[in-house]
Amino acid sequence: MKSKVIGAVTLAVAAAGLFAAAAPAFAQQKTITVWWGKGFYRSEDDALLETIKKFEAKTGIKVELSQYAIQDMIPKTVAALDAGTVPDVAYSDSYDVQAQGKWAFEGKLEDLTDVMEPIKDRFVQNTLDASVLYNDVAKKKAYYGFPLKQQSMHVEIWNDMLEKAGFKLSDIPTDWAGYWTFWCDKVQPAIRKATSQRIYGVGQPMGVESTDAFQSFYTFMDAYHVKLVDDDGKLLVDDPKVRENLIGALKDYTDTYIKGCTPPSSTTWKDPDNNVAFHNKTIVMTHNFTISIAAKWFEDSQNQALTQEQRDAGKKAYEQDIITASFPKAPDGSTIKYRSDVKTGLIFTAAKNKAEAKQFISFLLQEENVRPYIEGALGRWFPVTKESQESAFWQADKHRKAVYAQFKGGTAPFDFTKNWKFTILNNENVWAKAMNRVVSEKVPVDKAVDELIARIKQVVG
Repeated sequence: MKSKVIGAVTLAVAAAGLFAAAAPAFAQQKTITVWWGKGFYRSEDDALLETIKKFEAKTGIKVELSQYAIQDMIPKTVAALDAGTVPDVAYSDSYDVQAQGKWAFEGKLEDLTDVMEPIKDRFVQNTLDASVLYNDVAKKKAYYGFPLKQQSMHVEIWNDMLEKAGFKLSDIPTDWAGYWTFWCDKVQPAIRKATSQRIYGVGQPMGVESTDAFQSFYTFMDAYHVKLVDDDGKLLVDDPKVRENLIGALKDYTDTYIKGCTPPSSTTWKDPDNNVAFHNKTIVMTHNFTISIAAKWFEDSQNQALTQEQRDAGKKAYEQDIITASFPKAPDGSTIKYRSDVKTGLIFTAAKNKAEAKQFISFLLQEENVRPYIEGALGRWFPVTKESQESAFWQADKHRKAVYAQFKGGTAPFDFTKNWKFTILNNENVWAKAMNRVVSEKVPVDKAVDELIARIKQVVG
């Protein structure tokens, strides 16, 4: 999707990112190009467009906005880098996981310290930390990105299906082993008997093309306290305890498949597929790195293009039938500390209008602009600013409250924020490849882990 919104006059940004009175009408107009990943919901995109209109009216800088599907953003950006035709501002949900650390390391990203430093007190510390990357050309760490939103792991459960199987939420064990046994050995046979349908207890993402697979596996690694790198990005995989705990995590993750507790197709699932299986009620529960599953039904309840019956079904599913929950306790009884994936945007050093691009970022990150954008995603993204996190939006219903509570409990960063070479491993999805070595190629778990460790060492060094 490509849209253009035209404003009137140019204006300089103050050091703190605020704007003075309108510039004279004769001031020379500027145009900046902005590439942005297409939103999950229309309300998300509408909020972005509204901010662009306000920015143009305030500054006179015209914004040429191009929005692309998430899977297209990195190929298009790489092509633009090769051709020397980069946009002035760029954002994609996939940049941080797959490319941004590498670009920072190679000196391709603009230092945004002058944007972030004056406003950093407004942001939660973990989101600032995720935006500080290492530039090997300049030999320094700096803000080579701006934090926009974040996400973490959640469990989604069909409560009505659980009840049909003869169980209540209070029946779900909180210990690690008991939890997974409950879904596989109790809920699955009971729901199949009650419905005469081939329903699975769990939706376990395992596809190599699925970011859900590696994000979910990280939660299993965290349950086993697997630490692959230290805070300086140095590998720790030669520690025998790391290998032992990786074996435990991979065994538990793949046992669900081996026991026939997740659909056979889950080995080839892409990111939307566990959502689809959940919506179709072919699985009772799944884990997902946002609450987009529940939010889909909320959107249905508000969608005037649907019939009243469909809207009512959406309302019932969102308010009554779907539960957003957390993982059980770790195997040692401790509480899992979830990973937070902080999504960051950027400016390339090759951008033609960097001063104006920084104005745009400063404007976008103002509270009155960034909050509608985040809340327009209906709970799929959690805010990066302190004030937005305390918005009434996050207390409006049980799903958003669950997200709020999980983030307030504290989160940990992904390894790629400490060592950018993990973005290569994520692109390859070595985690899902290890799963498939076990379940599809019948390789012993310990051998699959040894192969995984060897590949990590080969890439990260």
